[in-house]
Amino acid sequence: MNGVIDIFYPESRFESINGMELHFTEWGERKNPTVVCWHGLTRNGRDFDILARHLAKDYHVICPDTIGRGLSQWSTSPEQDYCFENYVKLAIGLLDRLEIEQVRWVGTSMGGAIGMRLAGTPKHLNRISHLVLNDIGAGASDNQPQDIEGIKRIISYVGTPPQFKTFTELKNYYKLIYHSFGVSSEEEWNDFTQNSCRRRDEGGIGPDYDPKIALQFQHTEDLTLWNYWESIQSKILLIRGEVSDVLPLDVALKMKETQNFQMETIPKVGHAPALNTNEQISFIDKFLKEV
Repeated sequence: MNGVIDIFYPESRFESINGMELHFTEWGERKNPTVVCWHGLTRNGRDFDILARHLAKDYHVICPDTIGRGLSQWSTSPEQDYCFENYVKLAIGLLDRLEIEQVRWVGTSMGGAIGMRLAGTPKHLNRISHLVLNDIGAGASDNQPQDIEGIKRIISYVGTPPQFKTFTELKNYYKLIYHSFGVSSEEEWNDFTQNSCRRRDEGGIGPDYDPKIALQFQHTEDLTLWNYWESIQSKILLIRGEVSDVLPLDVALKMKETQNFQMETIPKVGHAPALNTNEQISFIDKFLKEV
């Protein structure tokens, strides 16, 4: 490219943070305000390609792969490393390494929970100016988040990722378990699958995450974030899939009791909206520009 940076095409980067190698894609010009896009439990930063490409004209966008996912390092101490406390430390370490003082944050599911915890940590209350939570709440309305149907559904398959002979079989599996995301075109499903698969030693193909990330569910404190939620000082946009089984409406309404925030509901979509349509991108873009 003759030294010319294409802001609409990502640069792939690796940084060692707290002894772990993190991979992230970087979009846009570094002189611009930064938006962090953090993915869900079994996914990776490439889920945000469509959104990041749009935001890149105005922002410096970084989309990390959490450890144990994508191209980031897998933990040799999964019981202690795969938890929100450590993910937040890695996020802070990455921002410090890149010398970024304040960010706008877009987090899908787990990525939103990480952002919630970071934004509600006393030492970092001003680290996130705008917080977009994509289909994730602060916990069940009765403080028993493990009883949320979507959490039980996710726990049921995370620790045993399947293996297939062909890319097409894996794509069809993704269409089944992620049908509620709102991914519609075959081209998007191809990209979705290609950006989150790996060949195994035996020759099969499957999801690109460490099965031991399921050990995160041993950290039951990760599922109740009300104390962090109540401390957040960021502007907040809560996105909810209309038929989500992870963010029930009663939880969203309870969150309204302690924070003032904008909420957008995506019709006929479950957990979690893919942030891939013009409508979804438009209200995120508008929110991030609020002063």
